[in-house]
Amino acid sequence: MGDYANRIMNRLTSKDPGQPEFHQAVQEVAASVELALERNPRYREAKIFERIVEPERVVMFRVPWVDDAGDVQVNRGFRVEMNSALGPYKGGLRFHPTVYLGMLKFLAFEQIFKNSLTTLPLGAGKGGADFDPKGRSDGEVMRFCQSFMTELQRHIGPFTDVPAGDMGVGGREIGYMFGQYKRIRNEFTGVLTGKGLEWGGSLIRPEATGYGTVYFAEEMAKTRDESLEGKTCLISGSGNVAQYTAEKLLDLGAKPVTLSDSGGFIYDKDGIDRDKLAWVIDLKERRRGRIMQYAEQYRGATFTPVDPSRSTNPLWSIPAEAAFPSATHNEITEEDAGNLLDNGVYIVAEGANMPTEPLGIERFVDGKILYGPGKAANAGGVAVSGLEMSQNSERRSWTRKTVDERLHTIMVAIHTNCRETADEYDVPGNYVHGSNITGFRKVADAMLAQGVV
Repeated sequence: MGDYANRIMNRLTSKDPGQPEFHQAVQEVAASVELALERNPRYREAKIFERIVEPERVVMFRVPWVDDAGDVQVNRGFRVEMNSALGPYKGGLRFHPTVYLGMLKFLAFEQIFKNSLTTLPLGAGKGGADFDPKGRSDGEVMRFCQSFMTELQRHIGPFTDVPAGDMGVGGREIGYMFGQYKRIRNEFTGVLTGKGLEWGGSLIRPEATGYGTVYFAEEMAKTRDESLEGKTCLISGSGNVAQYTAEKLLDLGAKPVTLSDSGGFIYDKDGIDRDKLAWVIDLKERRRGRIMQYAEQYRGATFTPVDPSRSTNPLWSIPAEAAFPSATHNEITEEDAGNLLDNGVYIVAEGANMPTEPLGIERFVDGKILYGPGKAANAGGVAVSGLEMSQNSERRSWTRKTVDERLHTIMVAIHTNCRETADEYDVPGNYVHGSNITGFRKVADAMLAQGVV
């Protein structure tokens, strides 16, 4: 980074200590944005980046609720409304014990550029609570969601802020929150995305992030006159993103061989075919099982437990051509990145948000592989959320084919824009700079037009 970015980072870390994920996200973008600032001094004069790193609004509130034993529980809820230059705030709600303000600021900051890249009129936000729905009854989850929405409903709306689901927030949670919003506000509007198909949801929404990540990887491969067909692929995670990444890889003739959860990973050298994937989806969604059970079900597959205190994950040492980190942030260390390169991987498309540590990103960029950062590669999820908003406004539902075609078109456009911007700024093939600068310029131009607000 140059002097300008260093000054911003020093100021940020001083004002917001104890938020390492947020600092990491800002630092990565700042290094790219310096290139744009050199070519357009107006961005620097108007303090655009200094304004972008500050949320427009942060709401923090208590969430009291009663568990099945009749005991009162208290959690903390948040909504970070980061930037509205391009449209209403848009971003998911995360329910997980690790949720705190710094984590949500990182996710909301990433959302600015991701949403800008989609070409849709979407601002950026993120929210959630330090509540863990795992192990809770439906009644407990309902009471928590109703209490959470009782406060959140004051700050959201279809033209103001449109939350979606995220980690720990699926169709059940969205349904409970939508019902409480409707009850309090006495209106049926598209205030949440990820809704059920019967009451305003969109086809392809559960699949969108995984599908979009694969579409982006396929576009990267085309730049070398290749495709994903026949390639061995590593996937981390086993939730929605990982499952539908595997499904779309199978559609394109690739061979996914791994999946993981917090306990470890499975490796199936024969490949995870459609029947096996259907079994995994049932295991994770209906039976709430663990991925280790896959190795018990399918002979020839192995399960490897992973020690979170280790600096490497052996999943990333398996020989392959492509990798799709789809679990969590910072899951790929510098050493993991080196292992991926050493074992033949030259396509990496991030399904999770910021899953690669900064030194790992350096290894990928220096190695000149096809590396698609999350803000570009996994933008398909929020893109289809935007399409759900359009369908709600029209009071109609599009077919599965229509939504998938529009998703594919958006991912192709994201890839094209990132690649062309990288060429324009003399960093050809660098999707990190390409995605950051593309997303930044669109937001920055809108902020300039709207004045100091």
